[in-house]
Order: sequence, then C-alpha cells, then structure tokens
Amino acid sequence: MTTIRLRNSLTRKVEEFVPLDPGNLRMYVCGPTVYDRAHLGNARPVVVFDVLFRLLRHVYGADHVTYVRNFTDVDDKINAEALRRQQAGAAGSLEELIRARTEETIAWYHADMDALGALRPTHEPRATEWIGAMIGMIEGLIAGGHAYVAEGHVLFRVRSHARYGALSGRDVDDMIAGARVEVAPFKEDPLDFVLWKPSDADLPGWDSPWGRGRPGWHIECSAMSHALLGASFDIHGGGIDLQFPHHENEIAQSACAHPEGQFARYWLHNEMLLVEGRKMSKSLGNFFTVRDLLGQGVPGEVIRFVLLGTHYGKPMDWTERKRDEAEATLRRWHGLVRGVEPGRIDPRVEAALADDLNTAGAIAVLHELAAAGAGAALSASARLLGLLEEGADGWLAPAVDLAPLAARLAALREAAMRSKDFAALDALKAALAAAGVEVRMARDRVDLVPGPGFDPARLGGLE
Repeated sequence: MTTIRLRNSLTRKVEEFVPLDPGNLRMYVCGPTVYDRAHLGNARPVVVFDVLFRLLRHVYGADHVTYVRNFTDVDDKINAEALRRQQAGAAGSLEELIRARTEETIAWYHADMDALGALRPTHEPRATEWIGAMIGMIEGLIAGGHAYVAEGHVLFRVRSHARYGALSGRDVDDMIAGARVEVAPFKEDPLDFVLWKPSDADLPGWDSPWGRGRPGWHIECSAMSHALLGASFDIHGGGIDLQFPHHENEIAQSACAHPEGQFARYWLHNEMLLVEGRKMSKSLGNFFTVRDLLGQGVPGEVIRFVLLGTHYGKPMDWTERKRDEAEATLRRWHGLVRGVEPGRIDPRVEAALADDLNTAGAIAVLHELAAAGAGAALSASARLLGLLEEGADGWLAPAVDLAPLAARLAALREAAMRSKDFAALDALKAALAAAGVEVRMARDRVDLVPGPGFDPARLGGLE
C-alpha cells in the first residue's frame, strides 16, 4: 500500500500518515459561511482537500473514506442580510428569510465548486441542524468546569485547557498582552470565548438552558465533527487563516468535552492566495469570486489547474499569465487523451501526491507524459488530480478539424524550402496565430493546437 506523508501543523513535521482505522478513515474540513458567493481564496482549500480526498479513496478504497465539510448557516452576516431584506419589504419571517438566503448561497456554492471539479463530501452538515448537539456539548463543558454562564452568555475557560496555543504556537500570556481581544466585562479572562450568546427578537434563536440564543462559531465544528466522525478522527483541514483562533478553540473545547478521544490527529492548513503578487482585496480592485471568473469564460478546470500548480503549504499567486498557460496546456492535453481509454496511473504521480500533496510535482510528471504522447497514462494520472475527467472538455471550442490546414502548412513549408520564398508560409502562420492556433513545426510533422482565445470563425477562407 502506498505510504502517504503529510505535514502535520500540530507537530510542524512531515509525518507518515497512519489512519486510526484503514477501513474507516475520517476527515473534517471547515466549510463556508453561506452569506455570499465564494471568492477565489475560498476555492483553494476546496480544491486542495478534494485532491487529498481523491488520494485517500485511491489508496484505501472509496467506501472506506468519510469526508465531512460543514456549512455555517447561522452567522451575524447572514442575519444582517436577512434583516436588510425584511426591512426592504421582503415577505416572510426573519427565520424564513435567513433560510432562503442560505439555501440560495449553498446552491451557488455547489454550482461553483462543481465547476471546479470538486467531489461532493460524504456529509455536508448545516450548523442549524445540529443545535441540539451543540447545546449538549456546552452543558458537558459547564459540568466539567470548562465553561461558565455570564449575563446570558456561556463562555469557555481557555486556561482550563493546559495545551491551549499548541496548534498555532502561541503563548497564552503573550496573547493576552499583545492580541486584539474584545474584552467583555463579564469575561473571567480576556481570552475566554463565546460558546452561546443571547438572541433578541430581531435575531434567530433557539431555546436553551441559558435562555433563547444561538451558538458561537467555534462550537459548531466541534459538535458536528464529534457527531459524524467520533471523539477521534484522522484529519482536520482548512485555510491557514482558521488556524487561530478557530482551530485552536476547536481543539480546546473538544479535548475538554471528550477527554476520552484525541480529536483530530493530523492538521493540514493551506496557505493564502494572492492576485498578481498582492493580497486579494476589494480596496485594491483585485477581489473576485469564482463565479466572476466563470462568467468571464474562464473554465473551472483551468481555475483548478492554476490552484494546483503551487504546493498547498505555500502562498499561491493567481496571475493572468498562469491562467493563459493553464488553458493552453489543458487544450493540448485534452487533444492527446480524446478517444483514448485511460490506462494506469503513472507511479510517479501517485508518489508525488503521497509526498505531502506535491501537486506541482505531479503536474510536472503530467507534462512529461504529454510530451511523450502517453495519452492513456496521462488520462488516468490526471484524473487523480481531478483533471481531464470524462466529460470535462465541454468548455473547449466545438471540435474543428485542423488537419487540412496542417497539411497545407506542411506543403507551403516544403515549397518555401525549395524556392526560399517564405511569404506564403509566414502569412498562413500569422493568420493561424491571429485565430488563436498554436503552430508547432517539427522536422517531420506540423501540429496545430487551439490555444487561449481560439476563434474558429477566423479560420474561414484559410483552407
């Protein structure tokens, strides 16, 4: 069996991955807060952990891997949008408007991530459907002395967890001294965080032993992961922006609520995304959603390819050049595998992915396979990364037979070599380039490949 090695954020080391139970491998990844469209930075963890999901299924068997990614559908931003709609005259109660907004946003998310070729997780729990589990977990934390009630709130005692800060490498006292922490007067300690908070008439709420209210953000993932995966599971993932405080708080409350378990044994975090070398920001004008790109005609497979071109543990820079190069590469590869039955996965691709998800290394092997014309191996190997899958070439321009133009170009070259007059040859090459066709001339052959911006309408009259 293939040995998988992963960089564990908890130990800061690349470790051999040994599942708790090879027949029941379990992974949890923090999903979106569903108040708006997913931006490109949101897409990176989806694609990264989709590749890990595919690798685990390949190595251990699809029936032996459970992947959970949640939807946070109770949040102040969601509440604010629903309240805005209600005040604008939308029909329905606040709860109904919140549900409508989250249903709409989840549908957008599914459509966008499907376009990127991401497999749906085994379970996609919604926070609002697990409120009872959260209340039960909070009650246990209070009973164990790890949480307390204050002015309608329930707060977690951070100092009751001796290893708080181990994941992010932070010292509790240093955090209190230097961090920006909103200190409510009812907190025993500045770092204590909210497990439950009260709701007024303008906010959604659920009955609880502490009055009508709603859960804090961190308790959601702890309660849902425990309910679906147990007190101990294999992998917990998410973006590096979630490492602190969200994941740190998850560990603290889960370890205290279920001391019999280990919670997550391996922690993986993908690094941030940049755009043309700068942090994505609305103020810089470089902020865009996945749907923005899809609407501009950028194929989802191209977005996926660019995201996988950089190791997940490094910042990833989205550039127009990378986008164009990815599209040109995928066009060539689709041409090589069209009509070819997938063969066997090249062991070098599997080895690269098993080496801490080295997607860039795996793509380098795919380039070698393409250069060698190994279409069967290229097709099978690319699918392990979610590329070149059956039916994935729908974004390509309608098939155009370029063989007659290639034959004509070859004939013009032969004539030019004899006459030393290259005018007609150069004119046809220029016309093909203007139509978005890449011309590749070897000694014994001429290949024409549709490239970025390929426009078959501009080929008219060239034959």
